[in-house]
Amino acid sequence: MLSSQVMAPKQSYMARVVDAELGEVLRGQMAVLIEGAKGVGKTETARQQARSSAFLDVDQQARAAASIDPSLLLAGDRPRLIDEWQEMPAIWNHVRRAVDAHEGPFILTGSAVPVDDATRHTGAGRFSRLRMRPMTLFELGKSSGAVSLGSLLDGEPTSTNATEITISDVVEITCAGGWPALVGSSVAHAQRILHSYLDSVARTDIRRVDGVSRDPMKVWAVLRSLARNIGTEVSMATIARDARGADGPVDEDTARAHLAALERLMVVENQPAWAPRLRSRARLRSAPKRHFCDPSLAAAAVRATPARLMRDLNFVGFLFESLVVRDLRVYAQHAGGSVLHYRDNIGEVDAIVDDGTRWGALEVKLGATHIEEAAANLTRFVERIDTEQHGEPAFLGVVLPTRYGYTRRDGVHVIPVQSLGP
Repeated sequence: MLSSQVMAPKQSYMARVVDAELGEVLRGQMAVLIEGAKGVGKTETARQQARSSAFLDVDQQARAAASIDPSLLLAGDRPRLIDEWQEMPAIWNHVRRAVDAHEGPFILTGSAVPVDDATRHTGAGRFSRLRMRPMTLFELGKSSGAVSLGSLLDGEPTSTNATEITISDVVEITCAGGWPALVGSSVAHAQRILHSYLDSVARTDIRRVDGVSRDPMKVWAVLRSLARNIGTEVSMATIARDARGADGPVDEDTARAHLAALERLMVVENQPAWAPRLRSRARLRSAPKRHFCDPSLAAAAVRATPARLMRDLNFVGFLFESLVVRDLRVYAQHAGGSVLHYRDNIGEVDAIVDDGTRWGALEVKLGATHIEEAAANLTRFVERIDTEQHGEPAFLGVVLPTRYGYTRRDGVHVIPVQSLGP
């Protein structure tokens, strides 16, 4: 939950794309670890398929019992949910042994990656990991899902007439974010809560990752720098320099440590670079793009209200790209793939979807006037890829808030963001 005091009224469960993935894993009688930032809905999603549960973040009796004998937490009908398991890391090996004894399945949820412990087995062959992120436009009911990422990977054409969406709509949707507890809230209310969320991260949550005490003001400085540079390959040196406070810039080691902790809290999620074999002499770049788990956090970090954002459409473009990447990650995971980006010394592509056997490339634009430019960039990009090694792309596309979706004569898909789905 974002905050027990300021939650929106409790609503019925809104189906998530990950529901099917979770059900499939549980049929294998294994343990599944659902990971994700606080507030993305892990617990409620797990409760839909669990038959008993223990909540370690709020149940002091359960924690006291587990401190004496962690196996006590395993008692209950299966699937058994153990929420915020990282509060008692010793439970990991007990679950692993129970799975070995065919006593599963179990669901573990966690909003932080605990410090690696040499006594904790990796879980290979017993645990399946599922990443949960804030809700996509499809899950929020703001996308029809008529253009499926799965169908794009299958090479199917695009044809849809989407509901009209304006730049103002994009800004409000982005600022509100995909947080289940804030569905139905006003944008202003959502932004206040998300600013408090980040303050909790800076003051309290980040310390729980590894026990290191950090200056909240310096954490805030790094968060704001990340927000200003969202969707870019900003370097650690630039973040450190940009995170200047009264005592001067943050040193690189401090900035790097703060970023690592934020990644372990899953508040920040980098977009790795794709490294294909090329048939040209272009030189690949390997730096990741930096994103929050939801672009609403970037807006909240710099207190960018919808009115302010409408005066800075360049920043809106980066936020919109980050929103599309957020949704693509959910849909790509459902299809067994991942989302990367591409850059060489000639040009870049905003998103590469790769499932290991098929791949596609997407540009993200705010306006229809950029379609020709984006399509030409995608065509030139493919000419640099060694397609004998990687195969021809399953699709090339441009995602934007346009009304009509279609496949151009050159094969490039025009995809309304309000039609994109799993």
